[in-house]
Amino acid sequence: MTASRNPTVAEELRGAGLRVTAARVALLQAVRDGDHLGAEAIASEVRGRVGHISVQAVYEGLHALTAAGLIRRLEPPGSPALYEGRVGDNHHHLVCRSCGTVADVDCAVGHAPCLTASDDRGFAVDEAEVIYWGLCPACSTARST
Repeated sequence: MTASRNPTVAEELRGAGLRVTAARVALLQAVRDGDHLGAEAIASEVRGRVGHISVQAVYEGLHALTAAGLIRRLEPPGSPALYEGRVGDNHHHLVCRSCGTVADVDCAVGHAPCLTASDDRGFAVDEAEVIYWGLCPACSTARST
C-alpha cells in the first residue's frame, strides 16, 4: 500500500493548465502563507522570495490563479480585493468594521451553497457569499475601555 502525498505547487499549477514559473509558485505560496492579503502585500512577499516583480505581473498572476481555482478573491465593500488560499469549501468571512481584519468562518448550516434563496428566479445556485460585519475582539475591547 502506498502513502498518498499532497501535490507540489508546481504539480498544482500544471494540473490547472498553468505554466510553472518562479513568480507563479511564489504567488501561490505567498497567498497560502498569508491571511487575506491585498495585492501590495502579496507583491512584497513575492519580491522577498524571487526578487523583482512588477505590480502588473502580480495582478496578472493573481487573476490567472483565481481563474484556475487555486486561490479565491474576495472584495468586502469599501475594501481593496483580498486573496486567500482556502478554496473549494464555500466558507464565509467575518470583517471588522473598525480595523478591517478578515477571518474565515465555516458555512453556517447545511450543504454548499449554505443558503437557499427565497426565490432563485431560475438560477442554478452553486455558491453563496456571506460576509458577517461587526467588531473584532481587539476593537470591541478597545471601544469598551
